[in-house]
Amino acid sequence: MIWVIGSKGMLGSEFSRLLEKNKIPHVGTSREVDARDFKALMAYADKAERENYISAHKNGEPRRIQWIVNCSAYNAVEKAQSDKTAAKELNQDAPKNIARVAREIGAKLIHVSTDYVFDGKASSPYKETDAKGPLGVYGQTKSAGEDEIQKTMTQYFIFRTSWLYGFDRPNFVYTMANLMNSKEEIKVVNDQRGSPTFAGDLAEAMLMTIKSVDKRGSNIFSKEGLPYGIYHFTDLGETTWFDFAVEIKRLLKKHKRLENDCKIIPCSTEEYGAKVQRPAYSVLSKEKIISALKIRIPKWQDSLERFVKNSANIGERT
Repeated sequence: MIWVIGSKGMLGSEFSRLLEKNKIPHVGTSREVDARDFKALMAYADKAERENYISAHKNGEPRRIQWIVNCSAYNAVEKAQSDKTAAKELNQDAPKNIARVAREIGAKLIHVSTDYVFDGKASSPYKETDAKGPLGVYGQTKSAGEDEIQKTMTQYFIFRTSWLYGFDRPNFVYTMANLMNSKEEIKVVNDQRGSPTFAGDLAEAMLMTIKSVDKRGSNIFSKEGLPYGIYHFTDLGETTWFDFAVEIKRLLKKHKRLENDCKIIPCSTEEYGAKVQRPAYSVLSKEKIISALKIRIPKWQDSLERFVKNSANIGERT
């Protein structure tokens, strides 16, 4: 059984739907179980295992929590600067508690981290072994969360990702679509480079990781399964926020989701007036995960088109 923490968020919802589709036993929690409270987490783990044991025992299949997948986080990058306590509690203390629980109950852990653990001064994609140097409170607390997990347990996977968007919760694609349908012109930053990532693609990689270790129904993995540790996953390719927005507009027009001819104007981060220093270059190398899982990661443009085509709400005015 898999326990998804943050199951109602953007990535958690996507991952939960994938588990449903594959008929994999799972439970999900959101704010009703406070990840900042170790005792609350342990109490829920005990309750979930007892309830699932009673339910499954009728069929001779008692279930224990074998995996915890942590999709929860404090993601408000700018707000984190003035809300340091909350950011630390959710991005550092909560992952430590979750790792402690995983260790106590004998479960493996998947935790999601970010490109913001790097300072953005590189000129080639960051590898998992590159030195961290987060610029702001958000990145610093996410980096500290990684460190806490590594100090607490050994059977973990930390997935760093970037520029995530999905069907649930606000994100850059929805924001741009709404603005383009309501404004004559918008300004978008043109001096930050990264890799847009569809949450569904990351969810697929996370499930493949679980299958690799559990050796469920696939012959492409090594006998030992995927080695534990840190992995980078984003969709393939890199772009700027401005060019990302331009592609969103093109696809909105192609799929008849755009009612307006909004002009997109490039600007610098300084001109935009960002309150927090962000990494200028945060492209992550995918060589390790591609080699380990033998997967073909889609180009960011292809995943974006699938998203625009299949999203029921994109382009609607709010």
